[in-house]
Amino acid sequence: MAGWLVKSEPNTYSFEDLQRDGRTVWDGVRNNAAALHLKAMKVGDEVLFYHSQEGLAVVGIAKVAKEAFPDASDPSGRFVAVELTPVRPLKTPVTLQQMKAEPALADMAMIRQSRLSVSPVTAAEWDAILKMAG
Repeated sequence: MAGWLVKSEPNTYSFEDLQRDGRTVWDGVRNNAAALHLKAMKVGDEVLFYHSQEGLAVVGIAKVAKEAFPDASDPSGRFVAVELTPVRPLKTPVTLQQMKAEPALADMAMIRQSRLSVSPVTAAEWDAILKMAG
């Protein structure tokens, strides 16, 4: 299984919202690189949920429940969405500052391409983040 990271502004849609809802359509992604990552997601892949703008931290883990399908919010029909379900919150959120200070995460896509809202996470990066989260 692959690992991924998605970003959301917590005042728009937070991990707590995902826990409350039990499932969400991850749509509205209009960056081509991020859209390719959505297309690569498979059912069962785990996803780090990152709060952007406010908090700036990985706060939880979600799982892909439905693979890429046409994004209903895209009138052009070019982009896709996936469905995510919550797995669990992290015991301790892992901040962007902590991630940038961790040598094992120096090559992480989210750090190198900070504007991407969806990015891959290697197994070693995943393990480092979970270790940091306790």
